[in-house]
Amino acid sequence: MLFLFLLLFKALVWTGESTAASQTLEWHHSTPAEPLTFRIVHITSFANHSWEHTQLSAWLGELQTHAWDNVSDTIRFEKPWSHGYFSKEQWKKLQALFQLFIHGFPREVQNFASQFQFDYPFVLQISSGCTMQPGKAYKSFLNGAYQGLDLLSFQGSSWEPAPGSGRRAQNVCRVLNQYLIVKEIVHSLLSDTCPRFLAGLLEAGKSELERQVKPEVWLSSGPSPGPGHLRLVCHVSGFHPKPVWVMWMRGDQEQAGTRHSDILPNADETWYLRATLDVAAGQTAGLSCRVKHSSLGGHDIVIHWAGGHSLLPTLMCLTVVVALAMVILQACWRKQSSNKSILSPYMPNSAFPTEAKAQDPKSPAHQLYLAQESWIKARIRMWKISLNQWW
Repeated sequence: MLFLFLLLFKALVWTGESTAASQTLEWHHSTPAEPLTFRIVHITSFANHSWEHTQLSAWLGELQTHAWDNVSDTIRFEKPWSHGYFSKEQWKKLQALFQLFIHGFPREVQNFASQFQFDYPFVLQISSGCTMQPGKAYKSFLNGAYQGLDLLSFQGSSWEPAPGSGRRAQNVCRVLNQYLIVKEIVHSLLSDTCPRFLAGLLEAGKSELERQVKPEVWLSSGPSPGPGHLRLVCHVSGFHPKPVWVMWMRGDQEQAGTRHSDILPNADETWYLRATLDVAAGQTAGLSCRVKHSSLGGHDIVIHWAGGHSLLPTLMCLTVVVALAMVILQACWRKQSSNKSILSPYMPNSAFPTEAKAQDPKSPAHQLYLAQESWIKARIRMWKISLNQWW
């Protein structure tokens, strides 16, 4: 097992040094406002002495950047910029070494299972990576878990048992700490290779990582929490990046009873959050939902409670209905004009102009059409202003 670690880490360190020689990275330019963590997650399940299953993935914050395809035995790049600044040749070598590690690691663990007191079935989890903070030094980590409980971590230049992990973790760390070369390579991997790769990844994915999408907000009523009470629901959806602040307010006072759901992903890689508030039926006056997000430029969204319906969707529906009605009326007018022209081909009538006259810029029909179009646009502008005021 240690031999496999040695091969893998040597190659990773070599790759990081090669990248550093070929690229000059400005870390403070590529780092976003919020610190992001690059994390490799390795999970191996052992059912018995002969069966195991491995999952390997890499994440940049909430975005998955890489995955291991167990069918093709290759690295899968989840984003166009997942290569970072590593070359194809470097990734080819890394992939070959990951193949060696992924296939060899389970066998070596099974060989040490008795000595380390790993009882079948069991699961080993490894999380390693680094975090780049704005204007500050990186922070690296490597943590291991057994059966979902912390087992050990790599601190500075040695393996340390997790607090309260018992004799099993002490035994594993005692064995691992005997291999000084491996500890040096792990330290170099975490302190040098990971930050360099992360800097390149942040630069390559800058446009997507810095994407700002404004949230959409609407209100509804949820299931009644009890007789004489209402559950107010504030829906916030479609925002990016993930950090967001949502609170029910009464005037300028935050309502302590506000409860938040988990922030869930949408299919377009934006996010959704729901905030609820339970109140007595007669105490809804003055309540509103306030949303703060980086995409809003300091202009918070405030939606006032209006009896279980958000005014914004109502006004939007009204706008669509009126616009459709005007289109239908215009179509009927044109059809009527066409019929009149057919019935009286030799008797032109200004009340029912032909299509040709309707298209003539100087004709009364065209002037009427322009007036209608101008009226529609004016009404839409007024509704838009109203929407912005309520928004």
